[in-house]
Amino acid sequence: MFIQKAWRSTAFGIYGYLNFTKSGFLEHSKKFKEEDMKMQIQGKNCVVTGANSGIGYATAEGLAKRGATVYMVCRSKERGEAALSKIQSVTGNQNVFLEVCDLSSVGEVKSFASRFSSKDQPVHVLVNNAGILEQNRSTTSEGLEVNFAVNVAGTFTLTELMVPLLEKAAPDARVITVSSGGMYTTPLTKDLQVALTEKWTEMYGNKGIGFYTMHPGWADTPGVTKSLPGFSKALSGKLRTNEEGADTVLWLALQPKEKLVSGSFYFDRAEAPKHLALAGTSSSHAAINSIVDSLRSLCGLSS
Repeated sequence: MFIQKAWRSTAFGIYGYLNFTKSGFLEHSKKFKEEDMKMQIQGKNCVVTGANSGIGYATAEGLAKRGATVYMVCRSKERGEAALSKIQSVTGNQNVFLEVCDLSSVGEVKSFASRFSSKDQPVHVLVNNAGILEQNRSTTSEGLEVNFAVNVAGTFTLTELMVPLLEKAAPDARVITVSSGGMYTTPLTKDLQVALTEKWTEMYGNKGIGFYTMHPGWADTPGVTKSLPGFSKALSGKLRTNEEGADTVLWLALQPKEKLVSGSFYFDRAEAPKHLALAGTSSSHAAINSIVDSLRSLCGLSS
């Protein structure tokens, strides 16, 4: 077991350094097609969580530039308003709105979903970008560990409650979940990883909703600087920009669905492996059914 863990970490470090850094993006971008990003999506409603900074901000700005109606879901009203004002100014798109919601609270997520659903309008794109990496253990007022609360429980609850609105946008509806490369080093236990996207595809694929996960690479976001200062310092100048990190999110939002494979994991505009060779993580995906049942119960969602 120790040898396998050591192999996972070593393989991930090498794989990540070669692929997830800015140099990896520049190398992969040689294969990008410029026309893929020129599409305009006026009239499409896009919801982006964690949109006031980092990859979420770059995603919201990129969607607004292409004419979408963008709903920025942010925890901080003050930071959200500042980001909203900046995006409207830069893009000239006034159809950008702020929705205040703390994704670490299942109760707040339910309130937001109920409030948003009352608009009774289709959601064409849901981007599950919000995520945190707190090093010190703490719990929310609902008794959930804070990383789990945001990265799993809040994201799961929001996606489940958005399904009826996504159905209204079928067959073009899609959910894009930003994942962490850390999934390569650990089997599935109680974390989101890419398995929930596979499960959502199985459950809701016949409703005209596509589900995709993507890895942004190692980007120089405020979250990385705060949570992983040593990592950020060691790779100073080698990390991706927020725009480079958000590139595949935007690509997934813009492509015709027939070009995409629901349930798949994407990196730099291409399908990517979900497991590293010999890492011993693939068999753990069998646990997803019981995890989904547990999440439904934990988050108070009906089956």
